[in-house]
Amino acid sequence: MSTPGAVIARSRVGGDSGHPGRDRPGIGSIVAQVALGLICAGYTTGASLGWGSPELALFMGDFGLSAAALTAAVSCFLYARAHRGSDRPAWLLFAFSSFMAASGNAVWGWYEVVLRAPVPDSSVADLFFLLFAPPAVVGLLVLAKKPVTRAGWVCLGLDAWLIGGSLLTLSWSLALARTAHFEGESVAQAALSLAYPLLDIVLVSMVLALHFRRSQANRSATNTAIAALALTVLCDALFTSPLLRENYASGQLLDAGWFAGSLLLAYAPWGVRRLPDSTAHARGPWLHSRPVAGSLAALTPYLAAAVCTLGILYNVVEGRRVDRVVVLTGCAVVLALVVRQGIMLLDNIALTHELAQKENHFRSLVQGSSDVIMIAAPTGILRYVSPAAAGVYGREADELIGSELASLIHPEDLGAVVHEVRRFLAASPADEPTTRIECRFRSGHGGTSRSGEAGSGGDWLNVESTVNRHQGGLIFNSRDVTERVRLQAQLQHNAEHDPLTDLPNRALFTRRVRQALGGRRSSDPGTAVLFIDLDGFKGVNDRLGHQAGDDLLVQAARRLQESVRAGDTAARLGGDEFAALILGDGGREQDARETQVQEIADRLRLTLSRPYRVDGGNEVRVAASIGVAFAEPGMEAGDLLRNADLAMYRAKAAGKDRVELYAPQMQAEVVRRTELAARLRTALHDGEFALLHQPVVDLATGRISAVSAQARWRSTQGILFTPAEYLRVTDDGERTAELGRWLLEEAVEQAAERAGIGHRTPVSIRLPAGRLLDRSLPLGSVESLLTRHGLPSGSLIIELADSDARTSLDELEQRLVTLRRLGVRIALDGFGSGHVAIDALRRLPVDILKLDRGLVEGVVESARLRKITRGVLRIAGELGLQTVAEGVDVPEQVLALRAMGCSHAQGMAFSGPLDEYRLRRALVRDEYPLPGAVAVRAGNRPPIRSNTETPVPPT
Repeated sequence: MSTPGAVIARSRVGGDSGHPGRDRPGIGSIVAQVALGLICAGYTTGASLGWGSPELALFMGDFGLSAAALTAAVSCFLYARAHRGSDRPAWLLFAFSSFMAASGNAVWGWYEVVLRAPVPDSSVADLFFLLFAPPAVVGLLVLAKKPVTRAGWVCLGLDAWLIGGSLLTLSWSLALARTAHFEGESVAQAALSLAYPLLDIVLVSMVLALHFRRSQANRSATNTAIAALALTVLCDALFTSPLLRENYASGQLLDAGWFAGSLLLAYAPWGVRRLPDSTAHARGPWLHSRPVAGSLAALTPYLAAAVCTLGILYNVVEGRRVDRVVVLTGCAVVLALVVRQGIMLLDNIALTHELAQKENHFRSLVQGSSDVIMIAAPTGILRYVSPAAAGVYGREADELIGSELASLIHPEDLGAVVHEVRRFLAASPADEPTTRIECRFRSGHGGTSRSGEAGSGGDWLNVESTVNRHQGGLIFNSRDVTERVRLQAQLQHNAEHDPLTDLPNRALFTRRVRQALGGRRSSDPGTAVLFIDLDGFKGVNDRLGHQAGDDLLVQAARRLQESVRAGDTAARLGGDEFAALILGDGGREQDARETQVQEIADRLRLTLSRPYRVDGGNEVRVAASIGVAFAEPGMEAGDLLRNADLAMYRAKAAGKDRVELYAPQMQAEVVRRTELAARLRTALHDGEFALLHQPVVDLATGRISAVSAQARWRSTQGILFTPAEYLRVTDDGERTAELGRWLLEEAVEQAAERAGIGHRTPVSIRLPAGRLLDRSLPLGSVESLLTRHGLPSGSLIIELADSDARTSLDELEQRLVTLRRLGVRIALDGFGSGHVAIDALRRLPVDILKLDRGLVEGVVESARLRKITRGVLRIAGELGLQTVAEGVDVPEQVLALRAMGCSHAQGMAFSGPLDEYRLRRALVRDEYPLPGAVAVRAGNRPPIRSNTETPVPPT
């Protein structure tokens, strides 16, 4: 037996889960049933023993029955009022019927118990009792399953007549004929005597006819109500017997049947739990398929005819003359049977024709469908395969029939298919009517498989099958989804790979790192991640275009892919950033493994730094900065990637084209910078910034010709940060602009205070060129600032930082011209370090030239730098510019610069940055000793002034 066949067989032996068991009644229902049984048993016992006294017997036989019927009426009415279902009218009719019975028994008790008189032959009680049956009959019709055609209604009426006519024939032969010919009674009394049994016959007919047509809604309640009415009708039939009626007295055993019938009807709507719709739907097919119920329903007409025949034969056997009522009733029953059989014959012919049409329709659907329909027996053998198999599988249906299903499924998928089939067969059909299985199926197209595998018997197709149960076996509705699977694989590949280089992208790389840290290599410290950034790639894009840049990235990705091992992963994270995952082998010491990975990184750096041929033969070079981070036990993928990223940025900051290993202090530095940036956002408002001034000294006299304003940040820990330190930790342009505005206003205010006490020394403030153009420093604000504080013309110097090549010199020139009209002098700061310095010197209105610290530091030791510096100073002199050397820290530099013609200097050779108190003391002294010369006082020599300055105060 094949594997799927064994699974199916085991499921059948283990029990069919497709037929859920009957619902077990709840505890409340069991208690109600026990209470009902005890009450009925108590009443029966009392009736059997005569209740102990005639008076109590009369009371219990009359008012006891009335109370029971009234209980049924109230119960049915309350249920109908609380529930708004389709069966509500039936329970209202049952309530009315029970109320009529209660009223009749109450009238009967009025005569016997209250008046102590015999009940008249014709009384109001008879009217109430006669009104009991019609509402019950209509209520049963409401609860019954309604016929959907007129022929169905006709058959329902014929079935009811067949049952009623047969019962009438039998009961007429046995008892009713005597009742109808009872001597001494009037016609009214005879009709009344016949009315009870006839209505009971009608009620019994409806009960039997509708027993097999019950609706599925609240089936248990319907069964209980039918049983209650059947018990009541049975007692009525016994009471109709002349022998029993002549000897009947209230409180006898017959009353126990009526009592039990009323209480059973009161219990019917509440006692049994109403099935939910899903359960009723699940149990419905099983209940409809009961063979016993179907057989009895089919035999009902014939059984009725047999009863009618027995009634006629009884008269013949007894030697009586056959009564005309019996003959007429029997003929009517036979005629109804013939008509019903004719209707059934026509229905069978129509159903046969309709079945043939549907069979042809479904056969054409199955044979013309592009899906393959297969039926597998419990043994796993294919019993039916639709003709579509030839087009889908390349194999004829006859060839597949009789083969094992397991032999057609790919061996790698067979285990999953068997598991899903076992789980499906163990589930309830109501909860899971179908399941879906996807596997590879053997085809007969020949060649190699579409997945690249060699097929011994043909291709392996990706097949999706919808599976249903079928007579212990399975039905497979299968379709070829190979193209869909291929498209899904392509989409998955595109989602996980870089479209330019086809390397894994960041998402896939992160997942593989997570797998390496969480799998069997989780304890291997040799696993490492390399972050790679191509230095100079932006220049290739700018010079040769993005097409050349893309070509370079593709070549770099190919070199990276070829440099890593087969089990490692190379990825492109975005832009010119790449990464590599180097898996550990677990067999080396930590130091040896780190050395090996660093050698791999160095070799990779050299490989990526070789020249590239791009854009038709242009040779370009880029360098590679690589950061390396090693995995540690318990480390998450995000932490490892972050460490490698930090190491890569450290490599770039240390000069590029190098390899850096991650160290814990890198993370500490990042945390420190983050905390600094967070505190810096509030430091200005909290008054943590202070303004210092460094004197600018005239190299000819040693006097202070100007002061340079510099901001310092004194943090809460007491650390004093320079601008280079605290501006490096923040990328907040708005905060930087706010700090620049504070520096300008604070410097102007303090300069105005010093001028008020006689120290009219100019103050210089360093501002980036871009800051002058981004409207964070409007022209009107500088003018209003100078006017508000009354700073004299020529007392403000703006040091223009020359560091951004993107600054528009045209806009900057217009802005500087406007500022010079306000009496502001312009200094070109850092001359000698920027690539646009000469162009700026040629176009911008500059008064002062400040030499860069890089020229000053080596001016003593380097003859080359001395020549460059001398040339710069000569150019400044020919342009009529005053010169200031920045960063003059030793006397030798002072001597060298003065000898080359530099006029002014600032640095530690004279003084460091001073607070306001020490600055004023220095201004009072107004002299610094010059090395190699005697200080010469020049009286009231004016401070630094431009040869083009217009001495007009701001207005």
